[in-house]
Order: sequence, then structure tokens, then C-alpha cells
Amino acid sequence: MTAAMNTTLLIAIPLAPLFGAIIAGFFGTKFLGNLLGRKACHRITIFGVAVACGLSITVLLDVLAGARFNGNLYEWMRLGDELVLSIGFLIDPLSAMMMVVVTFVSLMVHIYTIGYMSEDEGYNRFFAYISLFTFAMLMLVMSNNFLQLFFGWEAVGLVSYLLIGFWYTRPTAIFANMKAFLVNRVGDFGFILGIGLILASTGTMDYQEAFGQAENILAQNLPGTSWNLMTVACICLFIGAMGKSAQFPLHVWLPDSMEGPTPISALIHAATMVTAGIFMVSRMSPFFELSDAALSFILIIGSITALFMGFLGIVQNDIKRVVAYSTLSQLGYMTIALGVSAYPAAIFHLMTHAFFKALLFLGAGSVIMGMHHDQDMRRMGGLYKYMPITWFTSLVGSLALIGTPFFSGFYSKDSIIEAVAASSIYGSTFAYWSVMIGVFVTAFYSFRMYFLVFHGKERFGHHDQASEHGHDEDHHGLAAGQKPHESPWVVTLPLVLLAIPSAVLGFYTIEPMLIGDFFKESILVDSEVHPAMTELSGMFHGAVAMALHATSTAVFWLAFAGVLCAALFYLWMPQIPTALARIFSPLKVVLDNKYYLDTLNQVVFAKGALFIGGSFWRSGDQKIIDGWFVNGSAKLVSWIASIVRQVQSGYLYHYAFAMIVCVIGIMTWTLYTHLGSIK
Repeated sequence: MTAAMNTTLLIAIPLAPLFGAIIAGFFGTKFLGNLLGRKACHRITIFGVAVACGLSITVLLDVLAGARFNGNLYEWMRLGDELVLSIGFLIDPLSAMMMVVVTFVSLMVHIYTIGYMSEDEGYNRFFAYISLFTFAMLMLVMSNNFLQLFFGWEAVGLVSYLLIGFWYTRPTAIFANMKAFLVNRVGDFGFILGIGLILASTGTMDYQEAFGQAENILAQNLPGTSWNLMTVACICLFIGAMGKSAQFPLHVWLPDSMEGPTPISALIHAATMVTAGIFMVSRMSPFFELSDAALSFILIIGSITALFMGFLGIVQNDIKRVVAYSTLSQLGYMTIALGVSAYPAAIFHLMTHAFFKALLFLGAGSVIMGMHHDQDMRRMGGLYKYMPITWFTSLVGSLALIGTPFFSGFYSKDSIIEAVAASSIYGSTFAYWSVMIGVFVTAFYSFRMYFLVFHGKERFGHHDQASEHGHDEDHHGLAAGQKPHESPWVVTLPLVLLAIPSAVLGFYTIEPMLIGDFFKESILVDSEVHPAMTELSGMFHGAVAMALHATSTAVFWLAFAGVLCAALFYLWMPQIPTALARIFSPLKVVLDNKYYLDTLNQVVFAKGALFIGGSFWRSGDQKIIDGWFVNGSAKLVSWIASIVRQVQSGYLYHYAFAMIVCVIGIMTWTLYTHLGSIK
């Protein structure tokens, strides 16, 4: 018998950070006169997120004990006799794990923000935003219906817009948040189309009811076409994931979003917003399992993202942008896992990635603080002597990222590679080579960053190099003679707490989560048609054996080669990358310009939209609406008035004469009609 859950406890999980956001947002800002100080605001919001984290851990323990919940809590609207729009929760292993990851990472970011944003005028506003973001993400992962899913989906997009453009006086920040908002709208258009197709074919917004009619959807075609309705609906849903989870070609917003403060880079790009698409596709596995065409589409998009976004990480000099392109590449790995129906492997990598990527982002922020807000890695070096905690925790994060045996990232990343190797779905060959090449690329750019920042020659305290940033006054760096410094404990404590799961979590959780039945009720996999997970389970002989065996595989040696090349290029023989950049200058120009995708978007889509909009404005607004209806109606009234005024002489006898003529006319007409009726 399945144990019951306390609904009051479940409701408190998203509401606790929401109340914190409301109090800090209204009473801690100019909106109501700054009634609360900084300490009060960060204590209230941190308490709210801490409550949500503690309750989420309690829920996960209940789920492990067999408890489940799927029910509606509030009926918002009823349309007709059958369609009910409501707010409800679905608490199972998938949502419970996501709740813990989201709230724990958010709690670490909240604590970290005390130190990182201590001198910022928008301190209270920032805490209100990140707490509101946590609420939105919790509503998304706890939803049991498409309406609430879409609400959480759009809410995290809205709050991310506010956070990316937090420093709204910077033109680059305004451009970045607008870019993120518009690109996500493209994806969300496909997402809402997918939801609409499912609603139209099933008549319900509830997950379980819709899943129960999956075979009926599969038997239908999109009206007016020969396209299978299930395939179209799944691709539309995934287009939404492409925007939110930054998949090619809708990835262009994520690197620019580094214009926001570093804490939000960790929160948005590690455990929460960008993983929403991965979570959504896994939740919708009963649909995606019925369409190999949709899975192949997902697989190819993920492969392109994993490989080509990794290449861009090699040429970045901004420390945050290196980590951002790393996020893009790792999201590609997760998407590849979805494409080969290894949904548990995708979610497993989502979980491990959340911790070590949040660690790397927050470590980058600590470095930026120690360097007095200089983000250019070419002006760093040798920081391990000055920032030992940041150095060590960043090393842990980097080792996890490249898949070092026994670290968390190894278990999830290698599982994805093995699942791809076991798959035969269309596109799996390309995906396999993408992830294998990506292993070397990831190790290379990760340790390029590590060596440039923490080792080698000290290059700070000089101003003979041009800044990479468009807002140099905010990235001034160290003055001559100044030395970096370790960050305060409110910054280093989250680094240490994130380093622990980054190092050991994968070892202890791979067997129950990936090999066991942890996701059995949450994720549907047709093992006969898509046997990747079955073969993955058959190859598993324990976490220790898996790590030891990895040392004899090509994956391990590719990662080792990447680290070795990074050391050779940036520690021992730094003249090599300079020579290679000169020899392969055309390729470097392409990489520096990010494959010219931003240029394409600006020239084709942005200017195209301006041209089309301008054409409609000139022909539609100016000529038709203003010219014909507005000005035309005014001219018509003026013309009629110019005629009528001719008979308005102002003389009384003219008006009397006109009245007599009219009376005679009326009498004549009346007499004529009367005589006609007598005849």
C-alpha cells in the first residue's frame, strides 16, 4: 500500500520561498519605502529557501519509503463538463529528486549572495528575485498537469529576464536579457503548440490522463497532413526544451546571459532553468517513446550542441563564458541521453551536473571577487597561493566535469556514453563520435581555464592589455602591486558544501538511480524497442568496478590527453597556442564569432523583423489606418461641413424662407400620397 503525504507540507515547499520573495520585494525595496534592511531581507529569503530545502529532503525520504502523491489542490476553472484547469502536485521519485536539487543549490546561492552582492545597491531586490525564481522552478517540477507546467515554465523565463538584466543601467545587460527573453519565446511558441495538440486530441491537461490516451494520439495524423500527430506534438514540446535548455540553434542566449551577477549564473545555468527542458522530456517519456522520429531529432540536436558548443569554450577568455559554454555542451550530453531513451541517465547527469556546475560558477565568482571584478583569464595565474579554498574546490569541480573516475560526473557522463554506444536509433553514430570528441574537448577547455587561473605565471596587476568587456569600469581588476585575496566565509562555505556532492554523490547514487528501479514509476522506457538502458544495466558491476574499468577505456585516455594538452599549451609551452592561432586563423575567426549565428540572427531575423514590421507600419498603420480611417474620416467630415456651411447665412428671413419651402414640400408630398391611396 502506498503511503500518503501531508498536503500542507507539500504546499509549504513552494510557498516558503514565495513569501520570502514577497516580503523582500515589497518591504525591502523602494516600492514600499525600504522598510526592511539588508540583513532582514537576506535572512527572510534564506529562511524560506531553507524551509523548502528541509521539507524537500523530508519528501524525498518519504518517497524512498514508498509514499506518493498525485492530486489537485485547487480548481481554477472548469470549461464544459470535462476540461478542468487546476493546480496540483505529482510527487514521485523524479519530482522529489528535482525538488531537493533545486532547493539545495538555491540555498547555496542565497548564502553565497550575501558575500558576492554585499556592495550592490540592488541587494534586497536581488534576494527577492532569486527567491521568486526558486518558487517558479518548484511549481514547474511539482506540477501534475500541463497548465501548471506552463505557468512554471513561463515564470522562470520571466524571472530570468529580470535577473540577467539585473544591472539594468548597462546596455550589454539589457541586450542580453532581451535576447534571452526573445529566444525563449521562439521555443515557448513550439511548447504551447505541443500542449495544444495534446489537449485537442485528449481533452485533458492532466499528465496521467493524457498518458493513458497516448496510443490514441499515435493513431492520428495532424489534420490536413500525413504527419503523425504524436511525432508533431513531441517535436513541438522539444522545441520548447530547445529554448529553455539552450540547444542549437536556440542556444545563443545563454552565453550572453553571463551579463547577470554570478550567483544567478549558477542558479539559472546549473540546476534550474536550463534543466527544465531535460526534466520535461523525461516526464513526457510515455509520449516520446512512441516516436522514433522525434527521438532522432532530439539526438541530432543534442549531438550538435554537445560537440560544437564545446569547441567554442576553447577560445573564450572570460572565465564565466568558459563555464557557460561548458554548460551548453553538458546540456547536449543530457539531450543525447534523451534521444537514445536513456532518460534516467539524462536525469542522473542533470543531478550530478547541477552540483559541480554550480560549484564551478560560484568558484568563478569567487575568483572574480579576488581579482577585483576582472574576468579575463589572461590577467590571472598563480591564484592557488592566494585563494586556497577556491582553488581546491574549483579543482574538484573541474575533475567532476571531465569525468574523472570516482567523481560524480564520471558516473553520469560515462553512463551516457555507454548508452549511446548501445543504441541503434538513427543518428546514434553521429552522437557517439560527438560525445567521444567532446570528452577530449571538455577536458581541454576545463583545464585550460584551471591552469590559466590558478597556476603558471602571475599576470595580474598590469593594465597593458585591452579589456574584453564593454563595461570596463566594472571589471577594473587589480592595481599594480595588489594581490588577490580569498573570499569571505559566506562565499567559501557554499563552495565546500557543493564540492562534497560533486566528489561523492555519483558513487553512492548510481546503482539505485540508474541501475535500480528508482525512476521506474516516473519514466517509461520501452526496453524492447530502445534497449540502451537494459544493456547499460547489464554492463554494470558496481561503482568501484566501473571506475576501475574506466582507466582502460578510450574515454579515460581522451580526457587524460585533454588535460595533458592543456598543461602543455598553457603551462609548459605557452607559445604553442599562439602559433596555432596564427596558423589556423580562419578557424579561430569562425570560433571567435561563434559560427556567425549571432550575426545571422541580427541580419536575417532581427533586421528582417524590422523590415517586415516597418513595411506593415508604413502600408498598414500610416496609409490604411492613419491615412484612410483616421485622417480620411476627418477629411470627409471637413468636406461635408464645407458644403453645409454654405447654407448657414445667419439671416433670419433666409431660415424662415427655408422652413416655409420645407413645409410646402411636406404638405405636397403628404397630399400626393393620400390621393394615390384613394385611387
